[in-house]
Amino acid sequence: MSLPSSSWRRNSFPPLLADDKSKVEESDEDLFTVPDVEQIQPASDDTTRVSEVQQGSSNNTSGKQRRRGRNPVDREYRKLKRYMSYMEKENLIFDEYYKGNARLLRNRVSAQQARERKKVYVNDLESKAERLQDKNSKLEEKISTLVNENTMLRKILMSTRPKADESVEPKPDQSANS
Repeated sequence: MSLPSSSWRRNSFPPLLADDKSKVEESDEDLFTVPDVEQIQPASDDTTRVSEVQQGSSNNTSGKQRRRGRNPVDREYRKLKRYMSYMEKENLIFDEYYKGNARLLRNRVSAQQARERKKVYVNDLESKAERLQDKNSKLEEKISTLVNENTMLRKILMSTRPKADESVEPKPDQSANS
């Protein structure tokens, strides 16, 4: 789960004006990095935000522990939604370049979801195949025991049945004596 490279961020988003840059940094990268205090130029209404950033840098380790379990697909999707809402708020033109990037991001997200669905499907098939193989082996074992039992019962039946030669011969002898 590596973070996107800075070149990816530079190429994915438009060049912005200096005062708009702090807004984008706040909305885009708040999940990924804590901005340096020297880079932020506080305005009169931003002084409280700078003090919050300074306090937030001490809580950086707890933030990383929280983020560890997040899905990168969700991060990219949230990033796209934040960026698109920013574009709508600022009434900026969302030209074909940005639509292409948004499309690529949506495709990446859907491809990741498809891979996850495929993994679940394959795991289900493997578990089903394993269950069926176990059932098949048990049934084959049962068949072999039933075949053995059947042959044994036939042998017992043949040994206890009176022979045909003994029953046929006494009858002609009885008719000759009378």
